[in-house]
This record gives sequence, C-alpha cells and structure tokens, in this order.
Amino acid sequence: MIEARGSVDTLRGVKDASCVAFLQWALPRLGFRWPGFRKVRRQVCRRIRRRYAALGLADLAAYRRYLETDPDELAHLDACFRVTLSRFYRDRRIFERLGDEILPGLARNRDRLRVWSAGCASGEEPYSVALVWRQRVRMPEVELEILATDADAHMLERAARAVYSEGTLRELPQSWRETAFRERADELELLPAWRELVEFRQQDLRTEMPAGPFDLVLCRNLAFMYFDQDRQLDVLRRLATRIRSGGWLVIGNHESLPSPATEFAPDGPCSYRRV
Repeated sequence: MIEARGSVDTLRGVKDASCVAFLQWALPRLGFRWPGFRKVRRQVCRRIRRRYAALGLADLAAYRRYLETDPDELAHLDACFRVTLSRFYRDRRIFERLGDEILPGLARNRDRLRVWSAGCASGEEPYSVALVWRQRVRMPEVELEILATDADAHMLERAARAVYSEGTLRELPQSWRETAFRERADELELLPAWRELVEFRQQDLRTEMPAGPFDLVLCRNLAFMYFDQDRQLDVLRRLATRIRSGGWLVIGNHESLPSPATEFAPDGPCSYRRV
C-alpha cells in the first residue's frame, strides 16, 4: 500500500510539473503572469486537460504543438484562465469600510452615485455592494447605480439568476441573509428588490470598459493579480479616465498597483483616491 500511495503521489507530481511548465510557456503569450496563477493552477490545468481531450489530443505536449499551428485556438486557451472564485462579502474589512466611510463620504451632498464592479464573475461582489448600501449606509435620498461587467457570458447568466449556495453567503451578517434572500430548494435566491440595483454587461476588461465617470470602481483579484506588467499599466491608465477626481479605486487584498500610478494616491488598505 505504501508503494501504491507513493506511485500515485509521483504521478500527480509529474502531472503538476508538466502543467506548470505548460502554463509558464502559455501565460506570457496571453498577457498573463505566472505568480498570479500559482495558487489556482490546478483549477486551470483541469480546464486545459478537458479542452485538449475534447480535441482528441493525448497530452499537453500535443496541445502545445496544436496551439503553435492553430492561432485561433488561443481564444479557447484564454477562456481556461478565467478564475471565477467568489463569494459574498469577500474580504469583510473592505466592505465594512465601504459601508462606514467610502460610500457615505461619496454620497454626501450628492443625489446619485455610480459604481462599477469589474470582473464580477457570478455577481457576489456587486450584490454585496447593494447589500452594504441598503443595510449599512441607508441613504435612500441618493440613487445608487451599480454596473457589473465580466468577460464570461456563463458567469453573467448565473449572476442574473442570483441563486447561490449556502457556503457562498457564509460571511454575510445573518440578518442580511434573512432580509435579502429566500430559500429555493437547497440554495438561496436574492430577492428582486436587491437585484434591480445591479446592471450586468458582458465586457472584457482588456479590450473594453464602460463609459465613466464612476465614483467607485472595484477591480479586485483580476487585472493586478493575473495580468502582466504592460497590461496592468494599460488597464490602470484607462481606469484613471473612468474615475472622477476624488473617486475611489479598490483592489484585492494581495494586489498592488503597478508603477507609475501617478493618478492615484493610496488611502488605506487596498484603496486609492483618484487625484
């Protein structure tokens, strides 16, 4: 049994090493960087294996040869790198600061706020902003518009349905869950009154952005995690044209802005003011 266990572990190690080598070859060709994908490589590798199996190819080496002869396949490979990990109220401290400081400050002496959630996956982030706005900020005299974008049409369909597993909501305050959700089979559905605050749109951040100006942009665990340096700088430059002076850019816990970021001033963890 010990030898069998060792053989399985060795096989897994070989598979992981071969996929890492493939990723380090493929990522720069798509404008991504390896450090961002290190922790999610197994998820990505499973998708890639399903893709080359669907093409009738034997292994990663064969798939690499296929990619080198068929440039159109790069679009399919690119889709394998879309990381869709998300949950409500992810990184609680960020949402608490949004509710206690950032959103109330932006709303002062205003009658409308515009928020953009870039790379919204299945909707947990923009819906969390809607929950914070109504449950924590409570400024009904101010209109809140939330636009949420993602490149993946399937994720956007899930976001529009707004039906989630119990585990996805585990970080939300219990009273919010009771107020904003209803049971649907063994899942929870966000009520229409909350869904109506969010508009979803299919856009790839790398090539397209909505028109500004926005008061707040959340671009978390996407551009500054997975994109290479040149693409990060391009995204940052274009974000600067979409955020009004004095507005906010919020990024992920493990991200930092590329240099130079002269149009943004750091103002607390994961947050920057547009100068």
